[in-house]
This record gives sequence, C-alpha cells and structure tokens, in this order.
Amino acid sequence: MGQGEASARGTTMEGDCLSCIKYLMFVFNFLIFLGGSFLLGVGVWVLVDPTGFREIVAANPLLFTGVYIILGMGGMLFLLGFLGCCGAIRENKCLLLFFFMLILLIFLAELAAAILAFIFREHLTREYFTKELKRHYQGYNNTDVFTSTWNAVMNTFDCCGVNSPEDFKDSLFRMINQNHMVPEACCQRASQTGELAYINKEQCLLGNMMFRNNKGCYSAVVDYFELYIYVAGALAIVVLTIELFAMVFAMCLFRGIQ
Repeated sequence: MGQGEASARGTTMEGDCLSCIKYLMFVFNFLIFLGGSFLLGVGVWVLVDPTGFREIVAANPLLFTGVYIILGMGGMLFLLGFLGCCGAIRENKCLLLFFFMLILLIFLAELAAAILAFIFREHLTREYFTKELKRHYQGYNNTDVFTSTWNAVMNTFDCCGVNSPEDFKDSLFRMINQNHMVPEACCQRASQTGELAYINKEQCLLGNMMFRNNKGCYSAVVDYFELYIYVAGALAIVVLTIELFAMVFAMCLFRGIQ
C-alpha cells in the first residue's frame, strides 16, 4: 500500500512538473510570437508606407538591407513562436520535434558564425579595409556593390576613407578620377530648406580640408557602435541561453507526452 501511494505521489509530481514546463514553454513562445509579429509589422510598414519613407530607405543600401534583415528575423521568430505555442498547448510531438530541430539549426548557425568571426577577425583591421578601399572603390559607379556600400557609409557617418581622406592616394578612385582628390561622398553637407546640400563641392573635390569630412570611417563607425557592441554581445549570450533552455523544455515535454 505504501509503495502504491509513493508511486501515485511520484506520478502526480511528474505530471505537475510536466504541466509547469508546458505552460512555461507556452508563455515563453507566445512572447517570441509577439516579438516576431512586431518585427514583421515594422518591416512591412516600411516597405509599403505611402508617405515617402520607403523612398528614403531605398536610397540607402544599408537601411534597405536592414529592412529585409528585420523581415527575415520577424518571420523566423513568428514561425518559432507559433510552433512552440501549438506544440506545447496541444502536446503535439511532431510540432515539438520540428520546433526543437529548428532551434537546433539556428543555434548551430549562430555558433558557426561566431567561430567564423573569430577565424576571420584579422579581416576587420584598418589595414585590411584600407587595402580593399584602394583596390576596389570607384567613386561614382553605384552599380558596383562595393562602391555603393562605401558611399552609403561615408554619407551616413559623415566620414572619408578608412583612416582619413589620404587613403585615396594611389587608389583605383584616383586612377579613374584624376581631377578629384576625394569622392563626392566625402564632401561636407548642410541642411537647406529641409534638404542636404553640399557646402562647396568643387573645393571639396579639389582637396580643400575646409569643405570635406576629415575623420576616417573606421573611427566613426567604431565610436558610433561602441556601446551597441557590448549590448549586442550581452544580448547574444542571453539569446543563446534562451535557445538552450527552449531545446531542453521542448525535449522534456516531448519525452513526457504519452
């Protein structure tokens, strides 16, 4: 009789634990679902917004790429949250297994990205970017992805070259544009009637320091993202931890369903 009561008590505790995991997983995935829905909504709004914001984004390759990254992340989180919620509340082993495999793939992809970033970290040095700028930057050919990206960076951060405007000496840009010391994207601009206009483009192109941006883009970008790099690192650790717990919860629930 004592053994029967102990067995029944153990079964009850196991059922309570399984129920707790089930509802925790539902709440957790419902929050993911809401986050994914919000990102999808923002991405779609930017793409179809009739007030002109779409044209602003389309004119800047960095912002344009960012919108599709937001859409991709939103879609992925939306699907993950939906699968997790349905799998938990319906106790569907097939959905839980699919959810587990999807989380595992994302986790492995993030791990691979971290390893590759560590292996190729020397490609993020000033010397590497300077060498690539000298070899490939053309100045005014916006059909070239490398050139258009650099133009967007210099316009966005009000900078010039990697270290300074001197980076354009002995470069492909100077070979193509022999009368210009720096590209147009390096020229200082001022707001006039709500629009940005060059202060003195002719003098800037001739190399006059008064009318060009003299700060290098490497320092400008690092200064801008300095705080966000630490936040992103902390966020990445949190996300990886959440993914690990999500996989553990999904597998526990999967194994507990009869």
